[in-house]
Amino acid sequence: MRKHEHLSRPTRPLQIDRHKNVASVLEKMQGISFQGRNLATAFQVWKRMLGDRTVIMMGMSGAMVPAGMRRLVVYLIKNRLIDCLVSTGANFFHDIHETLGRKHFQCSPAVDDVALQNHLIDRMYDTLADEEEFREEDAYIGRFASTLDQSRPYTTREFLNILGKELSKRAQEDGIVTAASKAGIPLYCPAIGDSSIGIGIAENRYLRRNRFTFDVIGDVLETAHLAGQAPSSGVVYFGGGTPKNFIQQSEVTAAFIRQACEGHKYAIQVITDAPHWGGLSGCTFEEAQSWGKIAPDAGLATVHCDSTIAMPFLVTALSENPGLIRKRKKPVFSMGRELTFKFPK
Repeated sequence: MRKHEHLSRPTRPLQIDRHKNVASVLEKMQGISFQGRNLATAFQVWKRMLGDRTVIMMGMSGAMVPAGMRRLVVYLIKNRLIDCLVSTGANFFHDIHETLGRKHFQCSPAVDDVALQNHLIDRMYDTLADEEEFREEDAYIGRFASTLDQSRPYTTREFLNILGKELSKRAQEDGIVTAASKAGIPLYCPAIGDSSIGIGIAENRYLRRNRFTFDVIGDVLETAHLAGQAPSSGVVYFGGGTPKNFIQQSEVTAAFIRQACEGHKYAIQVITDAPHWGGLSGCTFEEAQSWGKIAPDAGLATVHCDSTIAMPFLVTALSENPGLIRKRKKPVFSMGRELTFKFPK
């Protein structure tokens, strides 16, 4: 490229317009630099997904529900801006906590943690929760699991779907688990034992000798079918960890279902991890292309940002595009013991 070709796209200083909405701000942010432009690009990629025949799979890690992101995720589910959510057992557990009408509380990260322990208060950086309430919810989940068929394992998707129906009877407001159950979209929790959900079920097994078990390999097969049988797939990651890798690998395992594995067609990630430590949480989408996880010509956006900053902007901006939401061709799921889906013609 010649010099004038390199210098052909000037930055466009952002100007305040009191009459514009969040979506308009993100549109204008395409003209700026750094993570602001990356956030604007993520918005564009997400809109392209919604306009295509695409299964949109979202991964979410970190303490996003205690941090106040729960209603945003519920909005994404109810309005089918995503078709599948993979998250940590902790996020689903905290969602159950709030669905039952309980709260998380703000604090200073410099609070006396020994004093908190004496009061049975748990801390997540600058956020608190009542450990006694958590223990009650552990027991609730354990009792629920003990009512299910003990002669066979359950995928986490089937378990969370049935739990959502049961939880709806006690819900103070819709949460992630109940909204997904009502909307008929799958939730997956590949590391469910690494959470209070796992603790509650383990406690019930110890006390009552129930034999409830999970079929996490069934989850792997189901997500492979989602990626392999859809016209195309797209991914949205808020954070890294197990949810990100579990969705990433769905295109690799899809090779069992079809001969050619094309990779996810669209990919957005909001992360704070760096790639040079070698971990999956910070890995680039370009690295994922070497595994066949991301398509060579995929629409990509990586935003290095705290998810509690990026998610409110992205979800609010998407909500300001009702026509795009209304016209979307979204998959319809059958949520029985086996998961099936189809796209409308």
